[in-house]
Amino acid sequence: MSPEQSVVLAEFARACKAAARSVSLYPATHPSIRASLSRVTTSAARLIPANDLTLTVHPDAIAIDGKSPLKPDPAVGELAQLLHERLIGELTIAGAAAAEDWHSMLMLLARAPEELIADGGIGKAWAATGRGHFEIREIDYAEVLRERAGGSGAEWDQIIACCLQGDTGSLDERTLSSLLETLGDPSRFGALLDRLQDEKATGGATIGARAAALLQLIRKMRDTAAQRQGEEGAEAALQTAADASFHLSPEMLLALVGQSRSANPDHARVATGVMERMGDGAVASFVAGSIVSERGATERLAQAFEALVPGIERKERLLDLARGEVEASPLGQEEQFEQLWESAASMLTSYSDKSYVSDDYGRELSGARTQALDVERVSDDPPERVDAWLSSVSDGAVRQLDLSLLLDLLTIEVDPARWGDLARVVITEVERRTLLGELQEAQQLVERLMRETGDEGRDALRTPAETALDALASGPLLRHVVLHLRKVEDGAVEPLNRLAQTIGPRVVRPLAEALAGEEHPRAIGRLRELLLGFGAAGRQSVEQLKNSSNPAVRRTAIDLLRVFGGHEALTELASMLDDADPQVQRESIRAIVQIGTEASYAVLEQALVGKSAVRDTILQQLIGLRDDKAVPLLCYVLNHSAPKGKLVEVHAQIIEALGGLIAHPESTRTLRDILYRGEWWAPFRTSALRQAAAISLRRLGTAETIAVLEEAARSGGRGVRNAARAQVDMAARRERQRV
Repeated sequence: MSPEQSVVLAEFARACKAAARSVSLYPATHPSIRASLSRVTTSAARLIPANDLTLTVHPDAIAIDGKSPLKPDPAVGELAQLLHERLIGELTIAGAAAAEDWHSMLMLLARAPEELIADGGIGKAWAATGRGHFEIREIDYAEVLRERAGGSGAEWDQIIACCLQGDTGSLDERTLSSLLETLGDPSRFGALLDRLQDEKATGGATIGARAAALLQLIRKMRDTAAQRQGEEGAEAALQTAADASFHLSPEMLLALVGQSRSANPDHARVATGVMERMGDGAVASFVAGSIVSERGATERLAQAFEALVPGIERKERLLDLARGEVEASPLGQEEQFEQLWESAASMLTSYSDKSYVSDDYGRELSGARTQALDVERVSDDPPERVDAWLSSVSDGAVRQLDLSLLLDLLTIEVDPARWGDLARVVITEVERRTLLGELQEAQQLVERLMRETGDEGRDALRTPAETALDALASGPLLRHVVLHLRKVEDGAVEPLNRLAQTIGPRVVRPLAEALAGEEHPRAIGRLRELLLGFGAAGRQSVEQLKNSSNPAVRRTAIDLLRVFGGHEALTELASMLDDADPQVQRESIRAIVQIGTEASYAVLEQALVGKSAVRDTILQQLIGLRDDKAVPLLCYVLNHSAPKGKLVEVHAQIIEALGGLIAHPESTRTLRDILYRGEWWAPFRTSALRQAAAISLRRLGTAETIAVLEEAARSGGRGVRNAARAQVDMAARRERQRV
């Protein structure tokens, strides 16, 4: 692009990013929304050369007519990322797009990508608004995945997703054919097993779910092969799965062993069929692979090896085969290999569950199935009694018993060391229940911990209770809270707030750090409200954040200090004007400007007349704010400081900046005073400032400013008349040209 177009695109990108954030935080009637939309429409009008404009969106850049910006700009990259995450490939903007159209579009851009995708995509969401002047061409990621996967990766994911759905999933003909191509090729089927065991590929599915999906996968392959190739195809499917089984982890193999005893006869047949066909080579490779990856034998490997190979003679033979494979790996070249292998072999050959199961208990287990059948035959218990028994061992009842046990132990334990150990268990339980959405139960546990820190608590337990609460605040609990704040409805926010507020101000810092990195609009608003609920205690904690090494955290501290403290926060905000990060400086200046009092103006004036480095930065940031509230402050500096020495250039820059901002009664009055003000002993300085004031009055272009110039041209002194008349004539010429 040309330099001019690159600059205009960067201004447009900054305006869009700022407006997208504003519409997510404030109602449509808020003044900030109107100002943001005004800047967007103005910058868009400068960017659009004719009736419409098409932006081509790349992951980190935006092109116009195939041309990229002259040099990378962070604002353009951020806007490109925002659009790309919402699957926008091309965005066509009509020149007639009004502020209302932009508001609707920005509201969609402020939504999370997953929400838009769940609603059918941003194109469908835009059509639902009923507005025009924008055309969206969405990215077809299905085609992209097919291209990137090289023909099999996307199909593997489709197969896995189908198998995770159980009996409800179905595969198309092409995918079934791809699955059958693995028959007789354990390496390809092993690649599919590796994909199935990848947590990211399965969406974080549990071991049990993945084991069930494995059985579904083998069954689908067996049934399809049987339909097309008969019994030979079914046998080949089971044999391929058995030969590739060494790709399984010990946990998955144990789950497969467990399925061989499943009450579902088809699952049991499939699992048993695979296990019976596992040859010595597959079992040895399984053992060797696990030892190499874990650098030794684990208890889960020992359990799986015991289930597959109960006889000691076959165990020793298979371990000899496995040793050869391990020796060929990098692990076999290490000096400690002999010691490592002896330890692993000893564990795998001597493992037994007899230390956990007594002979009497083993006999009871053996006869349990027979006794259960006898009880079933008698069946003399009434249905309501059976229902009551079953309800007492339901998942909900067991969790409630678990909760009651922890609450009782916290109450009766008096030894500080044992109570501290128990508190660590409680912390884990609070985090787990919060993640699962069981907020009422988590609240009970937190309140029991908090009770020991209050007046009713036991003195000996105060210190371990404080330690436990500090660990709770610094752990993953607040990440779970933020996760829920992104998704829950408004009515479910209160329990989350109550849980955080119960822990106290110690959560303010991690919550503020979470807010600094949060991008979800709904979570941002809710986190701000939660932090504000801590009041003065929250402010004291936030003040500590201004010393954080993370600039994003310092910017969040500025925003919260302004809201928490108001006038009382001026001292802290003023101390951050010297921050090394320009964005932190900008946010601190913005916060002081938004306070909008004489005291806040005095703070910035003092900084402007101080050190030159800080003065120049503050001045540039004030001018760059383009905020109506900055006008009175700029006028305040002009009215309360004399243009002498280094301040002459400061006055000149402020006068010029006022001409580029929105007209304001204060700026009109101040510029008029400067136009008439003069010092006979500094004629050149007086003339330069008068001309600058006259130019800014003409640039503002309102009826009031033009009237000031016309009056000065008629009745002012000679220098005033000359400066004003030149701008009146220029305004008249431009008006004639416009007409």
